[in-house]
Amino acid sequence: MSETKYQRLITSYHKNKPKFYDHISLITAPLLGIQQTTNQLTTDFDLDSSIGNQEDVVGLWVGIGRNIRTPITDVYFSLDTEGLGFDLGSWKGPYDSLTGFTRLDDETYRTILRAKIQANNWDGTVETLSDIYQSIFPDGRTKIFAVDNFDMTMTIYIAGEQISSVMREVIAQGYLDVKPAGVGVTNYIISTEAGALFGFDLDNEYSSGFDSSAWGLSLRKANG
Repeated sequence: MSETKYQRLITSYHKNKPKFYDHISLITAPLLGIQQTTNQLTTDFDLDSSIGNQEDVVGLWVGIGRNIRTPITDVYFSLDTEGLGFDLGSWKGPYDSLTGFTRLDDETYRTILRAKIQANNWDGTVETLSDIYQSIFPDGRTKIFAVDNFDMTMTIYIAGEQISSVMREVIAQGYLDVKPAGVGVTNYIISTEAGALFGFDLDNEYSSGFDSSAWGLSLRKANG
């Protein structure tokens, strides 16, 4: 076993004194334990590696919780929906809610925290907005960018790798909105298939023409 930094400070005269050596080892062991625990806190509460309770604490610091409101689907009776017709779907009572709460998984919650942190530290300039949005999905597989509509609104486009249904609901409720005060996000447009969004005379990682792109799907309307 290698020597600790305190054992290495023992002079050569005392190196061969077993009792002295053991005494120094004993009284410095708690100090080493505290240092190791303190160093581990950096990893435990790092946004990229924190999980569970540690990530919840990060959320408290940032200012956003793990539970979000989501619509209740595939439960109540619907005549034209498969699996929810007669004798299948439940009748909605007058006091039954159309929404419930979902506790986000670690990865989805981490994405929301990134957006909140970026919003808290953003300088408000359009030039840095696209980089901030892309940093929400740092792996680069999901492409996200903002387009200024020049009427105090902007539209957000998402291409590349498909995102989960929970993440779509997160977006629809505005949890990923990073925008200047007074500017509204009119819509989120997401590609219906993995890959670029359709755009005439365009050929880049975000948008391309026929046969190499997908139509966009609107996730949300008008959130100012």
